Amino acid sequence: MRALRLALVAAALTLPGLAAADPEPIAVTIDVDAAHDEGPVEPLWRFFGADEPNYATMKDGRTTLATLGALAPDRVYFRTHNLFTSGDGTPALKWGSTGIYREDAQGKPIYDWTIVDRIFDTYRARGVKPYVELGFMPEAMSTQPQPYQHDWRPGSGTLRTGWAYPPRDYAKWEELVHQWVRHCVARYGRGEVASWYFQTWNEANLPRYYWGGTREEFFRLHDAAVRGVRRALPEARVGGPDNAGAGDDFLAAFLDHVKSAGTPTDFLSFHAKGQPVVVEDAGGTHVRMGLNTHLRAADHEFAVIAADPAARTKPIIIGESDPEGCAACQGAANAYRNGTMYSSYTAASFPRLRALAARRGLTLEGILSWAFEFEDQPPFAGFRQLTSAGIDLPVMNMFKLFAKMRGHYVRATSDREAALDAVLRDGVRGDPDIGSVASREGNSLSIFVWHYHDDDVPGPDAAVALRLRGLPRALAQGAMLTHYRIDAAHSNSFAAWRAMGSPIAPTDAQRAALLKAAQLTTMEAVPEHLPVGETGATLSFRLPRQGVSLLVLTPVGGSAFQKGGAFPGRTVGKRASSR
Repeated sequence: MRALRLALVAAALTLPGLAAADPEPIAVTIDVDAAHDEGPVEPLWRFFGADEPNYATMKDGRTTLATLGALAPDRVYFRTHNLFTSGDGTPALKWGSTGIYREDAQGKPIYDWTIVDRIFDTYRARGVKPYVELGFMPEAMSTQPQPYQHDWRPGSGTLRTGWAYPPRDYAKWEELVHQWVRHCVARYGRGEVASWYFQTWNEANLPRYYWGGTREEFFRLHDAAVRGVRRALPEARVGGPDNAGAGDDFLAAFLDHVKSAGTPTDFLSFHAKGQPVVVEDAGGTHVRMGLNTHLRAADHEFAVIAADPAARTKPIIIGESDPEGCAACQGAANAYRNGTMYSSYTAASFPRLRALAARRGLTLEGILSWAFEFEDQPPFAGFRQLTSAGIDLPVMNMFKLFAKMRGHYVRATSDREAALDAVLRDGVRGDPDIGSVASREGNSLSIFVWHYHDDDVPGPDAAVALRLRGLPRALAQGAMLTHYRIDAAHSNSFAAWRAMGSPIAPTDAQRAALLKAAQLTTMEAVPEHLPVGETGATLSFRLPRQGVSLLVLTPVGGSAFQKGGAFPGRTVGKRASSR
């Protein structure tokens, strides 16, 4: 009879319409010591960018910029290609233009700031600052002007055309930069423009794509651009080279060049990307992310900088940092983008990039996500973007969580977090990576927890036991808990869209429902009271695979910043439990 019962159970699990029992959850213990100061929280996340500059002034571009700017007003930066590209401002995939420069019949320069002003005005009106990429080459200045606009499209076409070549006259290039920066100072104010970042071109070490000249011609272009900027604004922040992290010696050669040429360099920038693939196994096909590829690309460039005594003291911005390399491309390997694979990857990758820089004694100032929006495309079309048709994706909510981490980091350790070197070597292919970082601002404590795996397949939940100690006195006397969540059921417009049948043209009512589903949401409608005693507190919760939580504790009946919020250097309170 026992054998029969087992056989019946096994058969039932295979019958259509009957789901198997939930797998056993993974037990996870996370310890947070709120009294252990680990240094200030730097908002590394506050940099974004896109190929297409003209989307910024369009309806969904303006909305997306407003969301970004509201995360940290006047501290968010945006980088874009094509600010110098010739044309009337009509956008296309991996294309844009401003018509900033042309010449009359005698070859005299004619400057037109109209379109580029509109772009930067749109940024500034929404609390966003420019991370200025000086490029690409105006048609009248290019050594190979025809054909000028590329015919690239996802999967075919040629990207490198006339916009990608060196100038006929480097003095005219320098003067264009000079005149434009002078104009920006007059329009936006000296102090404002001095707060921007200026760098030359994009990925000049990829001759197939972004640069049609030699390495030496790029260095000459860069030097001329920096001279143009500094002639107009001597205190301007200049740097570069925003090369692709291709494992080559380009960054080392750039560092040697700027030292020998005496070119001012205030910051260093490079790019690092992952490489997802489609895996076929007994269960079918799925996307497997390449987090290790991403981290190795960054660490190669970090090693180059760390080996140079003059460079290792410079702040660093990873000028493009993404799961793969082409935001405007679609395809099976990019199917991770709309849902929680992208948000959980982002959650797991940012702390690792910070740790890699810290291990080499470097100052990481920013990690720039090359993701924005693609105007007037079908909803959830599979581009790498933050919003779709003006609707926030789960990854946008990830940045909303990052923005809530302020103050100073405090010690947080998880017994299920993958070791840095293991992720660098192999990615996350065996056990899932269930990790945490925490921060304290005054009497407020924030604990960030992610549950990540490279393989986009189902897996068991994490059963998290979160143990808190070293709480400030105001929390030890009683705390309110707000638990933010991104997963299949929370802060997820894509899941809501699929649940309504994936409409290609949502009605007004459907759009309103999608906008509501896109909001960053909490596990409870109102904050919960958390009993806390003299030795701290323990919280228990389930976190599904690809889920991300942010738990924020604030004092009961008082300000999170009341007196006594400084690090006490000791633990207070009595342990209690809460779910």
